[in-house]
Amino acid sequence: MNKDQVKGRAQEVKGKVNEVAGRISGNKDLEQKGKLQNVGGKIQAGYGDLKRDIKKNSA
Repeated sequence: MNKDQVKGRAQEVKGKVNEVAGRISGNKDLEQKGKLQNVGGKIQAGYGDLKRDIKKNSA
């Protein structure tokens, strides 16, 4: 795993936690922030996956 994969997956987890906490507490702003973090984490993790695949295929 490269650093983009790790950071992305961690961001996904933080986002999901914030999303659920916002939903439970009725805080729409926190819920929305969590959704954005989750999406951002997925993008970063996907970028890391792509880098890994390119490196693997070019070797």
